[in-house]
Amino acid sequence: MSGQEPDELTKLPVGWKVQYNAAKSPAAKTISGQSVRLERLQTQLHGDALWEATGGLHNAALWQYMSDGPFATRDEFDAGMNLAVNKPDPFFYAILEQQTGLAVGRCAYLNIRPQQGVIEIGHILFSPALQRTRAATEALYLMARHAFEELGYRRYEWKCNALNAKSQLAAVRTGFVFEGVFRQHMIVKGRNRDSAWFSILDSEWPLVRIAFESWLSKENFDKQGAQKHRLSDLMTRQRSSHSPA
Repeated sequence: MSGQEPDELTKLPVGWKVQYNAAKSPAAKTISGQSVRLERLQTQLHGDALWEATGGLHNAALWQYMSDGPFATRDEFDAGMNLAVNKPDPFFYAILEQQTGLAVGRCAYLNIRPQQGVIEIGHILFSPALQRTRAATEALYLMARHAFEELGYRRYEWKCNALNAKSQLAAVRTGFVFEGVFRQHMIVKGRNRDSAWFSILDSEWPLVRIAFESWLSKENFDKQGAQKHRLSDLMTRQRSSHSPA
C-alpha cells in the first residue's frame, strides 16, 4: 500500500484512507502460554512472590530505569503496588510461572488509545530468575499477540530511557523497529530522560510472530536447553526475506 495519496481538492499528498473500528481495551483476562501466564496484577494474590523476587534494596538495580521503586521495605513495596493495580491505564499484569504458579515479574499496557489503534508495552520488570529465559521471551510474545490478534491494535509501541542499552537491545530482538529519540521527553525520579521509541505495526506482526514462534519451538533448543538460533537472527531473516527486491 502506498504511503500517500493525492487529496481530491488540493492535489497535495495525504495518508491513505483508513477504515478502522476501534480496538478493545485490555480486560482482566488470563493470557496463557506454555511456560508462563499473565494475570491482572493484584497485591493480595501476587505481592508475596513479587516481593521475594524483586523487592529489597539488594534488587535496586532492577528498578534503575523504572518510574517507581526500588522499595526498601515490604510496606513501601505494597504501597507502590497498590498505586498500580486496578487502573485502566497503565493496565498491569503479573507474570507467573506455569509450573509453580509464582509471580516472577510484571509488565503493563499503557498509553492505550483504542480509537487510534495504538498501545504500548512498558513497566517491564523481570526478576533475576526470569531474566534471559525462554519464559521471559514468551511473556513478551504473549503481550504482543494479545494486543494485535485479540484486542485489534494497529500500532504496538516500546519506549525506554535512551541510556537503557539493555532495553533497546530487547526491543530490537523482539521485532520492534527503532524510530528515534525524543529529547527531554520526561523527568523521572528527578532526572532527565531522553526516550528511545520503537514500534511494531499490524502489517509487520505476521512476520514477527513467525520469528517468535520459531524461536520458542522445542526444536530450537537442544537437550541442555541452549538455543540453536537467536531470536534477533530469526527476526532479521523474516524481514529480509519479505523486503522489496
